[in-house]
Amino acid sequence: MERVIIFDTTLRDGEQAAGGSLNVQEKLEIARQLEKLGVDVIEAGFPFSSPGDFEAVKLIAKEIKTPIICGLARCNPKDIDRAWEALKGAKRPRLHVFIATSDIHLKYQLRKSREEVLQIAREMVARAKGYTDDIEFSAMDASRTEPAYLYQILEAVIDAGATTLNIPDTVGYAIPAEFGELIWGITQKVPNIAKAVISVHCHDDLGLATANSLEAVKRGAKQVECTINGIGERGGNAALEEVVMAIKTRKDFLNLTTGVNTEQIYKTSRLVRELTGFVVQSNKAIVGANAFRHESGIHQDGVIKMPITFEIMNPKMVGIPASTLVLGKRSGRNAFRKRLEELGYDLSADELGRAFTTFKELADKKKEIDDRDIESVIKQELRTITEVYHLDSVQISCGNKGVSMASVKLLSPDGQSIADAALGTGPVDAVYKAINRLVRVPNTLTEFSVKSVTGGIDAIGEVLVRIESGGITYSGRGADTDVIVASAKAYMNALNRLLIARKASR
Repeated sequence: MERVIIFDTTLRDGEQAAGGSLNVQEKLEIARQLEKLGVDVIEAGFPFSSPGDFEAVKLIAKEIKTPIICGLARCNPKDIDRAWEALKGAKRPRLHVFIATSDIHLKYQLRKSREEVLQIAREMVARAKGYTDDIEFSAMDASRTEPAYLYQILEAVIDAGATTLNIPDTVGYAIPAEFGELIWGITQKVPNIAKAVISVHCHDDLGLATANSLEAVKRGAKQVECTINGIGERGGNAALEEVVMAIKTRKDFLNLTTGVNTEQIYKTSRLVRELTGFVVQSNKAIVGANAFRHESGIHQDGVIKMPITFEIMNPKMVGIPASTLVLGKRSGRNAFRKRLEELGYDLSADELGRAFTTFKELADKKKEIDDRDIESVIKQELRTITEVYHLDSVQISCGNKGVSMASVKLLSPDGQSIADAALGTGPVDAVYKAINRLVRVPNTLTEFSVKSVTGGIDAIGEVLVRIESGGITYSGRGADTDVIVASAKAYMNALNRLLIARKASR
């Protein structure tokens, strides 16, 4: 399989994203991780742009030995000289010079003719060649450049010493088929193209950066320029993790490979996220929080039986220990049972059925169920004894003015629905008084405590109560996202224990 060169520009184009500035030490830390990742080229910065960028490129050039270290420069003598000053300590330096070539940029930005730009490009590549043999030339806005002129300028810079030709889709304008034709045209219409490597640098303004990059390598490009997490100007760049994993996953179709150690992808993604402060969206391919998480019952069942049913990549391939079954209202019994087994619970069919019903009720109230929620549900179900009275519903009215009122509906031992209401000093007091009016078992509440099982506004509240009757104490527990409902469940649990104990003693 043919090897694609992975050129990482996280430290240059990625840092250009608004608000993404990195200091010298942060850049070095990322560069070290990129070396572990196994990228072929690290574009360390734009030395002329600031003293900080100069120092960062100089330090990275000194410290990082395996990849090529690249510095960017405009087609300007001062830029090129400054870039070389930063790069000259590198074991494998590359000078990367660029100039705009589209008529739009020539007219409105450079205000120069095609002939002038052609001459500047030729001369500046030759100047860079005086410093090092590894020269990359970028025709900025190549995807909007008239092809015949692009062929002309590429031929000229190869003759001047360029060894890599970068064809940027600078503003993310290209469509894959169109961009592929442009690359193919270069391979056919530039006479001396065999002397250089074709590279592509695609932006994501239309969400097509990865697609354009992959189409380009199918049509003759040998290098892809990309960034970790796809960060960069405006909509960002082609995401390294997407390009690399597409090549690895679909090698059957692309017949390509890279030198990237994919198991370092997730670690690198997290580092860049932490140092830049750019949050990775949950549904981001490969490295997003949901990339290997499943909530749909059908998907969970498939993944449990055979991961390949709904996972085209093993999460370990990118450095994620395992996929996750997210338990929520769309989860199925099989996923719930598997999570219980992972937590160490071995329930009977009847216990599992009751627990799953309680879990589903909770899932309708809470967006995502974590392990602490599940354990609370299980503890509640394992504590459940044969009920004498079953809590059917609770309704309350309360506030900081007026008297609290509660109405309660229970199912009696003979299966009849009974209901009553009561006033109280607070909602829990009112609920307990209403329950007492229905159950009619004298008792004294001796302890009442509430704790949060999980964090967040939709956290489960777990209530413990102790009641005393005839000198004997009975405890009860209840859990719910509604603390009042949890309180009612706990009280009913204690009352049922009391009633069953009395029945057994007769």
